[in-house]
Amino acid sequence: MSQDDDRNGARTGDRIAKLLARAGVASRREVERMIEAGRIKINGELVTTPATLLETLKGVTVDDKPVGKPDRTRLFCFHKPSGLLTAERDFSGRPTIYAALRNALPKNAPRVMPIGRLDLNTEGLLLLTNDGALKRAMELPSSEIERTYRARTFGDITQEQLEELIHGTTIDGVRYGKIDANLERRTGRNQWIELTLTEGKNREVRRVLEHLGLKVSRLIRTAYGPFQLGDLARGQVVELKKHEFEPFMSQLKKEGHL
Repeated sequence: MSQDDDRNGARTGDRIAKLLARAGVASRREVERMIEAGRIKINGELVTTPATLLETLKGVTVDDKPVGKPDRTRLFCFHKPSGLLTAERDFSGRPTIYAALRNALPKNAPRVMPIGRLDLNTEGLLLLTNDGALKRAMELPSSEIERTYRARTFGDITQEQLEELIHGTTIDGVRYGKIDANLERRTGRNQWIELTLTEGKNREVRRVLEHLGLKVSRLIRTAYGPFQLGDLARGQVVELKKHEFEPFMSQLKKEGHL
């Protein structure tokens, strides 16, 4: 399939960015950047557009290394401990999730990518997948996938104040969408608060709670979409079975996100 076939109307196959994302090379957006950087070829010919259509990845190379067949989609739940960066490497030498995953992932696990991020000091559920298209679909704000957190905080707050967050809030010029927040239990000026949101902006939960005058001492993500942290031990990984995530993927496809 040449790169001109799409322009000539012979639309068969899938876009190369989609196929490479499914193969776990990178997300579609990252693949597009790799194409711009001249890192992807087909049978030795430089790929110039992410609109290139292909039936298979035969002959495709990334950095002159052949790309294998797309593996079946796999999804893992990881209980990320506090103190780990959600990154592949850190040039200042701080530990990353991949150091912990080396021993936690099953031996037959493919290369995996985190779906979204958790801050250095945030713990809890981090989903991992080998499917770049699924990763992107679950991260898109338009997918409106709920994330639930539990925050241990110190300070004075009422349920009425928390309920105001359902209307969204603006902090230092940044608009944060609706948050469903509920006071769980209180001991003196310490309390646990559960928060559910769909945006997941950088440090959103901490910023919003600090804006309300609270100090956050612990933050745990307990759910991402239909997937729950449950009693998964800190630092451990469990692979979801196909029937546990396929209905969710089908819904994403139906809504046009995947």
